[in-house]
Amino acid sequence: MNTPTPSTAPRHRLRFYRAVWRWHFYAGLLVLPVIAWLALTGAAYLYKTPLDRAFHHRLKVVDIGRERLRPQQLLEAASRAQPGQVFRYTTPATDDASVEVAVMTPDARHEVVYVDPYTGAVLGQLPDRGTLAGVIRRLHSLDLFGPIASGVIELAAGWAILLVLTGVYLWWPRARVAHPAQVPAGQLGRGDLGGVLWVRGRPPQRLFWRDLHAVTGVLVGGVLLFLALTGMPWSVLWGAKVNQWVNGHDFGYPRGVRVEVPMSTQRLGQTTTPAWSLRQAQLPASTLPDPHAGHAGHDMRGMADIQGQAHDAMGLNAAIARFDALGVAPGYSVSLPRGAHGVYTASVYPSDLHAQRVVHLDQYSGQVLLDVGYDAYGPAGRALEWGINVHLGQEYGTANQLVLLLACAGIVLLCVSGAVMWWKRRPQRGLGVPPMPVERGTLRVIFGLLLIGGLLFPLVGASLLLIAALDRWWLGDNARATQ
Repeated sequence: MNTPTPSTAPRHRLRFYRAVWRWHFYAGLLVLPVIAWLALTGAAYLYKTPLDRAFHHRLKVVDIGRERLRPQQLLEAASRAQPGQVFRYTTPATDDASVEVAVMTPDARHEVVYVDPYTGAVLGQLPDRGTLAGVIRRLHSLDLFGPIASGVIELAAGWAILLVLTGVYLWWPRARVAHPAQVPAGQLGRGDLGGVLWVRGRPPQRLFWRDLHAVTGVLVGGVLLFLALTGMPWSVLWGAKVNQWVNGHDFGYPRGVRVEVPMSTQRLGQTTTPAWSLRQAQLPASTLPDPHAGHAGHDMRGMADIQGQAHDAMGLNAAIARFDALGVAPGYSVSLPRGAHGVYTASVYPSDLHAQRVVHLDQYSGQVLLDVGYDAYGPAGRALEWGINVHLGQEYGTANQLVLLLACAGIVLLCVSGAVMWWKRRPQRGLGVPPMPVERGTLRVIFGLLLIGGLLFPLVGASLLLIAALDRWWLGDNARATQ
């Protein structure tokens, strides 16, 4: 396809522009459907709490009574309704919320039993993470589609970063290097901001969709870049490696974690769902009491009958009373001790980052073995958690949710306009890949820039090499054949 070129545009800039456009096309081809999916599911997940309270009202919402029953009574009620090993007890976040008791059944299923904290009535049960919000989150993270699909998230995030950066270059106002979709050169000069700040044309015209794509992209591109970067911590390779890197160092992992207490081989992520930067944190170990010493004052109605733990453990009632006295924010989850050296762990991650907290108690003495909050994180941990909290729409309340909701709508529009624009310019044969520059120097520069990103994100880098090979030996020949 011949492209009108402004006389003021140097040929090397035109070559570079076309090379950038080619990789922008590849990035869009690979990730636009995934990005649209993530935007739709992410927008829904912004309102996870009201969605769950509305959709599971019978399980989640209770009438406020005068006084709550003791936690052990509620746990026993849940255990009667669903026999098995109780591994987590979640306290109500609000006065009208139910208690959630997570049980591993004899056939190894994880079920959550909902109990009225005022009457002890069992309201029903669901699979763990089986609420509407839980399903939306698993759809958003692609967990429902297996471990391989988790790698798609990392690839989509990396290619979305490439999509935004190349898109900004293509959008940037200049004495226009011609775009194959562009109107005649005289229609867009230095002073014309059509297609830069506003949309020209009408919906039947490709110019309309091209401008809509460009203007929408510049409006939501920054948010898309932010979401891609802050979504990386959940990725299968990059996220896991960075998690290991920030844990065990003062700049990331909380300074108070590596204290001189006996450490178990258990990880915090095995018993609860902690902040991302704490998933690899080891749990401290309870110290077995002297069998000849008394333990008067402990709640002897602990976990002996139901959980098979030592009779001199402090018990759930005393543990929750201790957590409440320490000022842990309401709605915290308590992971019960696993074995003789296990600990009671309270964890809570509310919208306020500074209220994030993890507290470990010795199951026998009730001694605080570890008490970690956001303010104790290193700078890398704080930055990561802040990014994740904003990504989830929690950090700045309603404003945070509205900005992300509008951005998600814009991202979907960006994907749709890109698809329509391609459809209107597609050739009768082939994908309609933008022309490949024949100058090796231009290709080397572009590929060198891409490799920098590939080094930062190895899985994305591997996919870049694969696409570059296809581009060089197969797609390139087809594209040249159609030019």
